[in-house]
Amino acid sequence: MIELRRVYDEKRRSGGYRVLVDHLWPRGLKKEVVKPDLWLRDIAPSSGLRQWFGHNPDRWAEFKQRYFQELKGRKEEIDFIRDRERQKKVIFLYGARDTEHNNAVALKEYLEKKKRRV
Repeated sequence: MIELRRVYDEKRRSGGYRVLVDHLWPRGLKKEVVKPDLWLRDIAPSSGLRQWFGHNPDRWAEFKQRYFQELKGRKEEIDFIRDRERQKKVIFLYGARDTEHNNAVALKEYLEKKKRRV
């Protein structure tokens, strides 16, 4: 099971393996506050894709398509998340204000689609 939490809103520390899935560290937060189990910055979209998207909801469908293409080349990171997910709940931490159009939402969708195909 994968759960999504905005790192700025997260107050509870319930059980689960906490993975920061953003390429950049959340602005204004110290590592001692966020305390992820892992910062998996290589799973985040490329800088070019991130900048092109700019959290513009009108670009969401194409962003996901491009990001899913990038994720095909990140088998090691995907396998790592899958292994953790088999052991316990995985919590994707992200910093975006938009809770519906961000890389954590897209990554979760990608993993769920792949799980259904297996």
